[in-house]
Amino acid sequence: MFLTITTTGTPERPATDLGYLLHKHPDNAQAFSTSYGTAHVLYPEAEAGRCTAALLLEVDAVALVRRGKGKGRGGAPDAALAQYVNDRPYAASSLLAVALSRVFSSAMKGVCNARPELPGQARALRVEVPALPARGGPALVRKLFEPLGWTVTVEPVPLDTEFPDWGDSRYVRLVLESDTLTLAEALRHLYVLLPVLDDAKHYWVAPDEVDKLLRAGEGWLPGHPEQRLITSRYLSRRWALTRQATERLELVRLAETDDSEVEEIDNAVEAETEGEEKPTPLAVRRREAIVAALRQSGAARVLDLGCGQGQLVQTLLKDPAFTEIVGVDVSMRALTIASRRLKLDRMGERQASRVQLFQGSLAYTDVRLKGYDAAVLSEVIEHLDLPRLPALEYAVFGSARPRTVLVTTPNVEYNVRWESLPAGHVRHGDHRFEWTRAEFRAWAEAVAERHGYSVAFEPVGPDDPEVGPPTQMAVFTLTSPKEAKAA
Repeated sequence: MFLTITTTGTPERPATDLGYLLHKHPDNAQAFSTSYGTAHVLYPEAEAGRCTAALLLEVDAVALVRRGKGKGRGGAPDAALAQYVNDRPYAASSLLAVALSRVFSSAMKGVCNARPELPGQARALRVEVPALPARGGPALVRKLFEPLGWTVTVEPVPLDTEFPDWGDSRYVRLVLESDTLTLAEALRHLYVLLPVLDDAKHYWVAPDEVDKLLRAGEGWLPGHPEQRLITSRYLSRRWALTRQATERLELVRLAETDDSEVEEIDNAVEAETEGEEKPTPLAVRRREAIVAALRQSGAARVLDLGCGQGQLVQTLLKDPAFTEIVGVDVSMRALTIASRRLKLDRMGERQASRVQLFQGSLAYTDVRLKGYDAAVLSEVIEHLDLPRLPALEYAVFGSARPRTVLVTTPNVEYNVRWESLPAGHVRHGDHRFEWTRAEFRAWAEAVAERHGYSVAFEPVGPDDPEVGPPTQMAVFTLTSPKEAKAA
């Protein structure tokens, strides 16, 4: 799967400025991993007068089948053979669009910190796509690109050059040329229109696809004469999402016509009067406290150890600061529920690349847990028998050794404030113990000393002046790179 972007220049405005815009040096060939293979960026030519950047996407066919759950081309279940025989490694499609977004994300946003004046400059551009599936033929290709300022050269690819009577295939060779567009505009056009022409997507179209479409279509999609077709095809003809996108695009068009903001147009319904606020559940407060502590630590790659049904993983996925989230649990049933909660089988590629779930016991060391910024043990330790705590301690603090470890556990002193909890009972039938604040502090400080961490304590929930908070949290920070001391 192949695409080239060529620009020409002068000594005053050299064509090699393309390297600054794409954030890829012309002297280097670079490779980037995607969920479906490897994207390569290289420059076949890089002179002041002419510079060409090429994007080559090598598709991993096995990964494509596995991620597609065996449903065939574009996720369609009506062609079982299509998962083995298809055009995905060769023809430009949503796979190439995702690679564009992955490899040239800053260029698509129009960001260039080294040369901030470049992204806003229109330049002579030539884009070539040797093999592009086009459902609608050359006529539709012209209808989509010409209104955007492109000069379009589109050549149908015959089914077989040996048998011209068979006619043309649905593939075309496309050349786009313009000297009035910026590179960011060109990339956003390609990001949207490549999958539109293919009329298929290799991943489940979730509601967040509407936001992606509107971001990439900003400035050109609201007034495009083929807006309805673009919106419908991009969203895989999902009626509810298409209607939502169409309504939002119409608001944008009206706002531009009236020279006002969208918020000023979309104000027909007054905000509902809020009634008395309900108290925030403790589980929600606990997740909020964990997320705040992770942000403060600067962690990007996070382990949720004992992730259960995936509530915390789901919360972390909403924050783009966390680039990799791994949920680990000993229970396959819990992991199955977590997978359903997260909708992993329908998740978009960008989100899916950030999360994984796997089975594991915290009583044993596991090489898969090494190298992460932070680990969370939220309401986990109290489910273990006390004699097994040292094994968990070594597996997390001695072997995995993340830079930050967060541990939350119930504060047994607060139990007297639960009216529905009989005296002397723990909060959950599976709890093997529940500690006082002093007991938790003593355990945490001993763990920190043994393994080269410092530890601080934070309350979670209302901090009662007599019995403390309902949940207590210890924040461990690695201070010594040395191996764990002998207990």
